[in-house]
Formats: sequence, structure tokens, C-alpha cells
Amino acid sequence: MKLTVDGLKGLLNEGGTARREVVERMIEGLGGRLESMYWAFGDEDLYVTVELPGNTSAAALGLVTSAAGGVRTSTVVLLSPEEIDEAVRQKVEYRAPGA
Repeated sequence: MKLTVDGLKGLLNEGGTARREVVERMIEGLGGRLESMYWAFGDEDLYVTVELPGNTSAAALGLVTSAAGGVRTSTVVLLSPEEIDEAVRQKVEYRAPGA
């Protein structure tokens, strides 16, 4: 996540622990679990790893937090080794361009 000016002001006012509690309650309200939350130097200001019931919960989380104006989110879906195994077993018909 990238904090906006408003998000930075809120962080300076409330501190990191208070923001983590807000994020944790929000995620639990969606039926999920906060796995980790770290502030960082670099292109992104904040990394949050969560387990949610599904992609629609992740979309809702991103939409609501981004619309509030304090952060700009970027969602990355992580797949377990078992999910990759399932993907590998699926039969996909594909023709490369020009083939």
C-alpha cells in the first residue's frame, strides 16, 4: 500500500499499533485473519498479508480502503503449492499466436 498525504497525517496522529488494530478488526469483520503488517522503506509504505474467505472479500477490502482516501492499494493473490498442483493438473487448450 502507498499512503496518501491524509494517510500519513493519520499515521502520525494515531501511530502504527492503533492502525494495525483498525486493520485487524476490518479483516476479521470480513471473516478473515491478519497474518502480518509491516511498514517499509521504498515504493510501498505498508505490506499487509491477510487470509480472506475469497477474492470478493479482497476486492471489497481494497475498494473501501482506497475510496476512503488514506491509501492506494495493490492486491496480489498468493497461491499455495497445492493450488499450483491443482492448476497444473487442469487441461487447457491453447494455440500460441502464429502457430
